[in-house]
Amino acid sequence: MSFSAPPLFAAWRQAWRAGYTLERLRGDLVAGLTVGIIAIPLAMALAIAVGVPPQHGLYTVLVAAPLIALTGGSRFNVSGPTAAFVVILLPITQQYGLGGLLLCTMLAGLILIALGLMRAGRLIQYIPYPVILGFTAGIGVVIATLQLKDLLGLTTAGHAKHYIEQLGELVVALPSAHLGDGIIGVACLAVLIAWPRWVPRVPGHLVALLVGALLGLAMERGGWPIATLGERFSYVVDGIAYPGIPPFLPSFDWPWNLSDSQGHELVLSYDLFRQLLGPAFAIAMLGAIESLLCAVVADGMTGSKHDPNAELMGQGLGNLVAPLFGGITATAAIARSATNVRSGATSPLAAIIHSLVVLVAIVLLAPLFSYLPMAALAALLVMVAWNMSEAGHVLHTLRIAPRSDVLVLLTCLSLTVLFDMVMAVAVGLLLAAGLFIKRMSELTDSAELPRHVHKALLDMPEHVRCYAIRGPLFFGAAEKALDVLRKFDPGVRVVVVEMSAVPMLDMTALAAFENILRDYRKQGIGLILVATAPRVRLKLRRAGIHREQRQLAYVQTLEQARVKSEHWLASRMAH
Repeated sequence: MSFSAPPLFAAWRQAWRAGYTLERLRGDLVAGLTVGIIAIPLAMALAIAVGVPPQHGLYTVLVAAPLIALTGGSRFNVSGPTAAFVVILLPITQQYGLGGLLLCTMLAGLILIALGLMRAGRLIQYIPYPVILGFTAGIGVVIATLQLKDLLGLTTAGHAKHYIEQLGELVVALPSAHLGDGIIGVACLAVLIAWPRWVPRVPGHLVALLVGALLGLAMERGGWPIATLGERFSYVVDGIAYPGIPPFLPSFDWPWNLSDSQGHELVLSYDLFRQLLGPAFAIAMLGAIESLLCAVVADGMTGSKHDPNAELMGQGLGNLVAPLFGGITATAAIARSATNVRSGATSPLAAIIHSLVVLVAIVLLAPLFSYLPMAALAALLVMVAWNMSEAGHVLHTLRIAPRSDVLVLLTCLSLTVLFDMVMAVAVGLLLAAGLFIKRMSELTDSAELPRHVHKALLDMPEHVRCYAIRGPLFFGAAEKALDVLRKFDPGVRVVVVEMSAVPMLDMTALAAFENILRDYRKQGIGLILVATAPRVRLKLRRAGIHREQRQLAYVQTLEQARVKSEHWLASRMAH
């Protein structure tokens, strides 16, 4: 693995090499405007979902998105807060506060940069599809469940930290549901489902929020209390509290100057870094998976090719810098990136324009956001959760996949819901690896060759036994496959092993061969290996398993093995 730095600005260079025209600029402008409009409510809703004020989601888009677009490796990825991070970030916020979350994000950024420097971008492709599908579906279930509180206007104690406890709280709180919030939530969900079928060119998110806001205003006038963003969140200027989000740009500040979960200033310590390192690694791994999968999807839609290592570097830089301006964790999102492509984007400029749209919204429209009902934002996240759960793909996979893959998928989904994504991915990978090893070991077999299968075997001397080994000889299969070489009549003096179908062997197989040779020397038995592949023969020789007179030989054909065995037997008779 090389440790040289991957090229930054790879996506920009690729876009310029493809040629940049006025028509392509127009496509980037349209795409940037479209994705920017979608990103505004999503960024606020996702920030609320991870337990921080909504403006921090907008700051993420404002800082991380253009920086990642400038330095990353995909021309079409659009980065910002994503639903996949909710299950990881919410516990961090609950335990360490906003300051701890931002510091953890910076650590994750450093890990992503390290992955890019180590050129680990291609390693993501070795994560099995059932593992990815399982934990994304599980994340979708968790997000959708947690949004029921705001969707129905429930009043909960808010003390539960684990999913089962949170679900229990929601069930207990069902009698406290507010009809007004429920009506708005259901109406917004209906718009989000139906609108794309009627008017696909106009973003359904915008229409749903507009419908929700108008319904909320009408209900407020009718005397129905509605929970709004302005009632839930506020900001302070010169000691005066104002509802909603601040209508000005974020300022630079170190994360450790912000408060922890108790409202106190975060105290930097070795113990704090040690506690945050695990979550930071989980954020980095999920960010790498999400952004690279997103880049692959965009490549499939456009016929382009991204640079995975440059993309990891870009994501790392974005997550390292954004927290210094109040931005939370960012990564590329498939929904935003796919919309970006469909809207005509041709270069990273579209992602930069989308962040400028958010900038305009913060400065000019911040007061209006106060009127957004919390139920409308919750409906938006429920729809995001449904889309990311890929229920159709999950059901299709359960129907057609081998039982082992179904087991991996269901295990990852269950562990993500009941415990956390880190455990789900770790167990899923171990389970998938174990099942793969089992399947591979079943492909390896060995057996004695009947005399009638080859002319050379018909003429083989009486004291010679011939075997064939087929399949890879690795730790899961070597002992079982080679054990047959120890089971023969006492009168056998030469063992011939046909190995043309053995593509590789590992240290376990080499150790087994050494043990067999040691036993054969004691018993005065010679071993002839037939048609070994060059790489297999090279490994045997490097392990010290060399040719020995009347003890070990390498030949290319069974005929040569017959001649060699006759020569050895004659020599032993002479002695």
